[in-house]
Amino acid sequence: MTVASHAGAIPRRHVALEQAGLLALFGVAGALQFSIAIAQILLTVALVCWIALIVVDHESVEIPSFLWPLVVYAVITLISTAFSPDPRTSLMACKQMVLFLLVPLVYRFVRGSHAQTMVTVIISFAAASAAVGIFQFGVLHYDTLGQRPQGTLGHYMTYSGLLMLVIGTAVARILFGERDRLWAALVVPALAVVIPLTFSRNAEVGACAAVALLLLLKDKRLLAILPILAAIFFVVAPARVTNRVESIFNLKDPTNHDRLVMLREGVHMVKDHPVLGIGPNMVLPLYAQYREPDADKAVNPHLHNVPLQIAAERGLPALAAWLWFVVGLIVALSKMLRDTHQKLLAATALAAVVAMLGAGMFEYNFGDSEFLMLFLILVTLPFAAARAKHA
Repeated sequence: MTVASHAGAIPRRHVALEQAGLLALFGVAGALQFSIAIAQILLTVALVCWIALIVVDHESVEIPSFLWPLVVYAVITLISTAFSPDPRTSLMACKQMVLFLLVPLVYRFVRGSHAQTMVTVIISFAAASAAVGIFQFGVLHYDTLGQRPQGTLGHYMTYSGLLMLVIGTAVARILFGERDRLWAALVVPALAVVIPLTFSRNAEVGACAAVALLLLLKDKRLLAILPILAAIFFVVAPARVTNRVESIFNLKDPTNHDRLVMLREGVHMVKDHPVLGIGPNMVLPLYAQYREPDADKAVNPHLHNVPLQIAAERGLPALAAWLWFVVGLIVALSKMLRDTHQKLLAATALAAVVAMLGAGMFEYNFGDSEFLMLFLILVTLPFAAARAKHA
């Protein structure tokens, strides 16, 4: 059902803004899987449409309750930036918080059945993105740790993180959806193949956690599928791919060892600056001061762990606000699961949260702009869909 079909329900002069804002957000969800620049341009278009509706129609601004912890998180971040040893460098990290505006935008425009259309857009663009990664691995020989599939994005971690979120989205539609299940079922194999091909172990952990949660929510007996899928994977996948997966459990692996060292270094940062942290974006310039003798790398851009990174950069109050956001979101989505009409999108959002948390123990994905944008879209959709389209 299009926005135009509701022209009689809202003033005619606002129909174009309504439709433009919605289409821009559809574009954001698709484009960010290929180009962050295009996605941010479309995000600006949606924001302009929203502001115009507020000014022209005197709309009241409505936001879902889970946004408030992010507002607190943003305020604490700005305070931490003010006391940073290099406020200019820290201010660069603050720009990313503008992306939190995706929550009220999706909540405003992607109402009712439009939320399901948004999911279809996300899955469809991910199918094309996955095809690019498979081509890079199989034809262009992006098949080593030094050169991995990354789609059209700037980094393989971003690429695998986005696909990790989408595989949970597609599996949720297969298990809980009433339409377009076949399309999701056709896309899932491509996603399941390309994620391991990126050699990104955090994305593999997050994807497995998301799928396991969805199977559990549908019927706990379905969890028996996972060992079968794992066995098929180890039989079919190339040795270099399976070896990378096996390295997850090898504490002597250099990257695993370095992550353990980073945990200790991060704890030292928190102990030295528990209230406001060392400052956003300051882990890299200050890393040498906290580097332990057995660290494998001389420098690291971040601590490869979301909670630890937040606590080290912005302090324990910021971590508390982030935990408030995560726990509040999980509680609200869990309540939505009881409603048959909301179960699909609630399960999709919960899968995104679990994937973020699982992968976030080994990668600072919450600080990745593309990942954060898709994550915020997915977790807001259930709340937007529950609203009347023009209430």
